[in-house]
Amino acid sequence: MKRSAAVFICLLLYAAMASGALDKREYETKKIDLPITIDGTIDEASWKNAQWLEDFHMYYPYDNKEASQHTTFAILYDENFVYVAIKANDNHPEKIVKRLTRKDELDGDWIGIQFDSYNDLQTAYCFNVSAAGTKRDVFISGDGDVSDDSYNPIWWVETTITSEGWVAEMKIPFSQFRFINSYEQTWGVQVERYIQRMEERSLWQPKKRDDPGWVHHYGKMNGLVDIQAKKVLDLYPYVVGGLETYEKEEGNPYRDGLDAITNYGLDGKIGLTNNLTLDFTINPDFGQVEADPANVNLSGFELFFPEKRPFFIEGNSILSFPLMFGDGDLANDNLFYSRRIGRSPHYDPANDSTFSSIPNNTTILGAAKITGRTDKGLSIGIMESVTAKEKAKYTMNDTETGKLTAEPLTNYSMVSLRQDFNNGNALLGGTFTSVNRNIEDTHLDYLHKNAYSGGLDFTKYWKDKTWFFTAKGVFSHVNGNENALYETQTSSTHNFQRPDADHVSLDTSATSLSGYGGNINFGKSGGGKVSFVSAVYFKSPGLELNDMGYVRHVDDIITINWMGYRINEPFSIFKNVGLNFNHWSSFDFSGKYLGMGGNTNMYGTFKNNYEMSFGVNLNTKEISTSHLHGGPSYHLPGSTNQWIWAGSDARKKVRITANVSFSNGFYKYYYSQWYSVGISYKPIDMVELSINPSYNPSNNKQQYVWEANDESPNNYVLATLDRKTFNASVRANLNITPDLSFQLWAQPYFSSGEYSNYKHVIDADNSNYEDRFMMLSKGKDISFDSENDIYNVDVEKSGSNAYSFSNPNFNEKYFLMNFVARWEYRPGSVLFFVWSQNRGHSGALASQSFGNDVSDIWQENSNHTFLVKLSYRIGI
Repeated sequence: MKRSAAVFICLLLYAAMASGALDKREYETKKIDLPITIDGTIDEASWKNAQWLEDFHMYYPYDNKEASQHTTFAILYDENFVYVAIKANDNHPEKIVKRLTRKDELDGDWIGIQFDSYNDLQTAYCFNVSAAGTKRDVFISGDGDVSDDSYNPIWWVETTITSEGWVAEMKIPFSQFRFINSYEQTWGVQVERYIQRMEERSLWQPKKRDDPGWVHHYGKMNGLVDIQAKKVLDLYPYVVGGLETYEKEEGNPYRDGLDAITNYGLDGKIGLTNNLTLDFTINPDFGQVEADPANVNLSGFELFFPEKRPFFIEGNSILSFPLMFGDGDLANDNLFYSRRIGRSPHYDPANDSTFSSIPNNTTILGAAKITGRTDKGLSIGIMESVTAKEKAKYTMNDTETGKLTAEPLTNYSMVSLRQDFNNGNALLGGTFTSVNRNIEDTHLDYLHKNAYSGGLDFTKYWKDKTWFFTAKGVFSHVNGNENALYETQTSSTHNFQRPDADHVSLDTSATSLSGYGGNINFGKSGGGKVSFVSAVYFKSPGLELNDMGYVRHVDDIITINWMGYRINEPFSIFKNVGLNFNHWSSFDFSGKYLGMGGNTNMYGTFKNNYEMSFGVNLNTKEISTSHLHGGPSYHLPGSTNQWIWAGSDARKKVRITANVSFSNGFYKYYYSQWYSVGISYKPIDMVELSINPSYNPSNNKQQYVWEANDESPNNYVLATLDRKTFNASVRANLNITPDLSFQLWAQPYFSSGEYSNYKHVIDADNSNYEDRFMMLSKGKDISFDSENDIYNVDVEKSGSNAYSFSNPNFNEKYFLMNFVARWEYRPGSVLFFVWSQNRGHSGALASQSFGNDVSDIWQENSNHTFLVKLSYRIGI
């Protein structure tokens, strides 16, 4: 009897352990003969005969707790479409939050369905809709690591509020999916619901938040039989007409006050096979795209701006090859930076005696992408683009006129392949890019004639993707004449001319340059409260990616260690809490130690849905190889930074956020303060207003000013920069229907800098802060020539050859505005009306009054652009 009891207890324990696993749920869909009318009523007989499933569980704020509201769904299909019906019952239907927003920007209650049509456990097509009827479609890849909301399929949905809650009825064409060619198929499926007033997300297939990955946790959908691939063929011809008005400029034949704008082109999407799709554009127009925000850049490095053009955003995940993970400046390093294509022309012949007319952007003659994924798990991305040879018109001394090439004819190519193994537990990928310029003019010989880059990456996961190892390597090779390679070697990215750098040297006869980089990291993600990553990231001095990619600085070896601790379940006054620890060290390729730093930060959400985060950074003394813009390495003191951010409940009609940051350098060499506030207001469900002002005063006693290149050793000038910057982003959104919206964006920007206490660098490597420079006494060592607006340094008294430099003070004032009316008058066919305005002023007189600056900007002449763009979808 004792033996039998022991066996019985063991069996019970085994059953209990087995039942604790989250088994894959299954749904059995059915094929129907008659199409379903999408009206949000769900009253067809087909729905009554469908399998309706329920039993949703929370994903947030609790893991796996039974959902507070009842949700059921059903899925049917016919020869051409997948049909989805979801009933989101609610004990208090009068409390359903129904807010109209622009497409892909959901607010209020929403539901969604996600299909892993390849059943590869890696990718998914997501279709979400709010209770107000606003759609959001997303393509997921990398098992949830990448979410591409530029995915823009054609599908239909209607929603209805009922006495029991609300319902959504969808119709999705098979042509919008990619799937394997098989008579009987199984797809992954997940259904999700969000209830805003409760801040509750629930799933049909349960998943915990600390479980790594996303798609591989989906349930299964069986019953798909004899479905045929529907090759998509969508054409979108468009026409554009408009006017640009501005202040007439006397004597300038190219600025007469009015320019007419006309354009036309064709966008298209063609299904090449069941798995591959061709997207192309001929003479694209992006007039409806919001302008980049204003900025005054004193860093010496190129600024990074996010992509906003629809053609280059959609499907970008397969083409992207980042060199580094995470966020911050390093995360922007990439083999593919699509803003290179169609950039502003490189060359401008204008000077004091010359007027010129140059296009704002290089014309993209055409671009095409082939993307897809085979049934063997091979993801494919191929892109080709050609930009035009652009001419700049010029008039010199009111008599001589002509044209000069401002940008050569250029071809951009890219191929990216990524293979999954073992259900996505191992990945191997490769990317190759090329840029080829047809340079026929000597004044453009500072550009690379050819630029190539490529990379390989490998990732291996263990224990249900809790543990991972990643290795990534890249190379680059550029060539051109001596001028082009001289420009590359002396750019802020490379600085080969540094006199104290023994491991690099400036080769004035070089016609090519090669380099490499990569990273190796190992860590644990999820699977408990603790996660960590240890990584090393390296970029050789010769790595050059800035023809088709982006890299800010090279000659770096950086080690990074991160650990995070998460509590996802509500406790005490919190809904969730997280704590992060970071440490990094930096070296150059000679092995020279450059510095290290650390950070700890904490964030949390309270049970009343208020949020808060704060952190502390510490950086030790830094040996900067770029501070003197090609000069010797310069020792900068260490610094600290403290910041705090708080936000009220995002579900309310009024939300307020606030951010405060303080940075201080040792020896009081530097301080910066940042104050910002965000206020959003939703007076009614179809209107949202927001304003986000910020103010940033700073003082830097080691600001780089000038390098005097003459026959003597170079003279590097530093100064104290007192800078004040005010910036605001103002938005107003009005949504009449999910397909008709109006959006206004405006940005006032004021930045003023006044330089003083000029210094001459005398010993950049000195361990004593005060002995690295010599103060230049006003009137003795340095004098200001107000007539010519320059500073002169006395030869004998400063102990160096005489040199002079322009007054570096600045006062930049800009106002940018963009108004866009968008009407999708039929699926895929859109009418845009755009009004853009910009006005600005640049001066050397530092700001004396913020009020005067605001008043002055309205006295400046403004440019206005009015556009109407009409596109029409022709779909087969």
